[in-house]
Amino acid sequence: MSLLVEKVTGKAGRDIIFKIREEVFVVEQKVDAADEYDEFEETSTHFLASLGGKAVGTARWRFTPYGIKLERFAVRKDARGKGVGQALVLAVLRDIMVHPDAADKKRYLHAQLEAVPLYAKFGFKKVGDQFEECNILHYKMELG
Repeated sequence: MSLLVEKVTGKAGRDIIFKIREEVFVVEQKVDAADEYDEFEETSTHFLASLGGKAVGTARWRFTPYGIKLERFAVRKDARGKGVGQALVLAVLRDIMVHPDAADKKRYLHAQLEAVPLYAKFGFKKVGDQFEECNILHYKMELG
């Protein structure tokens, strides 16, 4: 099955992304919908992963006062273990790498515990203590 990750702009693409995030975060992980969607939706760079033509995953990145934050990585349950998460991380990192304003900025994320090994494959390292965000345990990770 072909795996494709594309940058998404416009409302139609964001609607698909929001459906995936609602399924993964709000329904499956019980994150409050008020915490899932934020004021950064319009200013973030969003990605959509498709497997065999079906939308199965999403992620985004944005500039923050601390550097560049990679976030909202979500893969539908039936598509996990098929390389979707890795493809999303790679696409996001590549996009950041070619952004003219991204040079020399710290790249970081808040990783759910089970996702720590995925990000570690790309050189991210745990920084600081474990913490809770939306009732889910995380580690802050930075790209070394």
